[in-house]
Amino acid sequence: MTQVRVLIVNNDRILLRALSEILRLRMADVRVDTAESGADAIPRLLAEEYKAIVADVKMPGSNGLSLLAEIQLLRPKTPIIIVTGPGEHELAIQALREGSFDFLQKPIDYDHLIASLRRSIHTSESRGGDIRQAIALQRHANELKRTLDGRKRELEETTRAIESPHKWLMGPGRKMQKVFQEITLVANSPLTILIEGESGTGKELVARAIHQLSSRCKKPFVDVDCGAIPDTLIESELFGYEKGAFTGADQRKEGRFQLADGGSLFLDEIANLSLSTQVKFLRVLQERHAHPLGGKQPFQVNARIIAASNVLLQQEVQKGHFRLDLLHRLNEFSIALPALRERDDILDLANYFLAEASLEFGCPARELSEAAAEVLLRYSWPGNVRELRNTIRRAAVCACDVIEPGHLSHLTTHVSPTTVHDSQSFLVDRPLKEIAETAAADAERQAIRQALLAAEGNRSKAARCLRTDYKTLYLKMKQYGIPLEEFKKSCGPG
Repeated sequence: MTQVRVLIVNNDRILLRALSEILRLRMADVRVDTAESGADAIPRLLAEEYKAIVADVKMPGSNGLSLLAEIQLLRPKTPIIIVTGPGEHELAIQALREGSFDFLQKPIDYDHLIASLRRSIHTSESRGGDIRQAIALQRHANELKRTLDGRKRELEETTRAIESPHKWLMGPGRKMQKVFQEITLVANSPLTILIEGESGTGKELVARAIHQLSSRCKKPFVDVDCGAIPDTLIESELFGYEKGAFTGADQRKEGRFQLADGGSLFLDEIANLSLSTQVKFLRVLQERHAHPLGGKQPFQVNARIIAASNVLLQQEVQKGHFRLDLLHRLNEFSIALPALRERDDILDLANYFLAEASLEFGCPARELSEAAAEVLLRYSWPGNVRELRNTIRRAAVCACDVIEPGHLSHLTTHVSPTTVHDSQSFLVDRPLKEIAETAAADAERQAIRQALLAAEGNRSKAARCLRTDYKTLYLKMKQYGIPLEEFKKSCGPG
């Protein structure tokens, strides 16, 4: 019989010896290695490939959470089981959030230990099965969730975590781990940051996380939606005004740059700035001071600038819509957020939003069925994380206990009509011009649907996203028979 290797890390030599003996007697197909600290464990991890690791959450010199982070860097596919002491529910929850496979509480239930090790070994050997793997992990997540239900301290901790901007960013997926590493790397630097990603991917959350992890965290975080402010007002909004610049009365208003003094200024959808405003903004970034509208005395600009765009600014430069020199000034450090369809943590996010909704709505904790999980994995998520969160919140309200595909039926309504046509029958006996017009109309219809979905039914925001005006969008919706209520219902209370 081929033995698989597991590693146990614990500074309690008696417990370490007891666990090794128990596993030797009850798991004959397992070979156990031991280490008395995180420092002792690292060389073993470099030399051997373990199928599972059991680590105590508190050890001299390091702890299970720091070891968990090191394991994820060295052996990202190796499951780790955290051992906690009595009353350490907070640490257990944090470990699960940061990618731990399971946790055990002292005094250790040996049956639970062996069952958990069996599951982790099986998961380690079968990883890489795409949807089948994700479904297996979903089943395990449901088991963990049932184990954790009813623990008051855990619920309180989860409630506090809801308020954190890191909640959508710190997942087990490799792409988002890379994003969070970039956030921590740049947070305390003086660099100007550009965040690019589709609508709903969490650009503002990244900006807030950068602010909270920086030395400026006690100063204001001021956000500006560049697409929501008319071009005639954007300069006064950014830089303020003095001495009756508008009304003739002697008055003064601070701009967003002044309000963000010492903190961070987040300029969302910066591609919407006009070229004339871009020139003024570039000068401010270069000189680090600005003049209020109508004012004679400049003020010092002491705010960290973070900009975001849902379109690639390099493409906007090529189209003549954005200045190349401003792009270079903004792009001292760039962070690219992946679309949800490109991430591998959809179910982790869904479970988080489900726990969040259950707490907020005061209803019993729900869980996802395997069939519902498969629906979530197969959907393309044009509205990204925001759409997923709204979908889960709606399902949490509609479901009594387990969320089934029927609670997600609205996801299938956002499919372009062209996908249901057979390609051959679609092309038979039709002029090329008519084919092109039909394809263009279908693409336009789908783009409008996706924009409305990402904007949560807000037509003004959807119009800005599509680079058109409100009236044109209204007429197009009427032309294609797109009801606004459909998108408001699908978004739920979020």
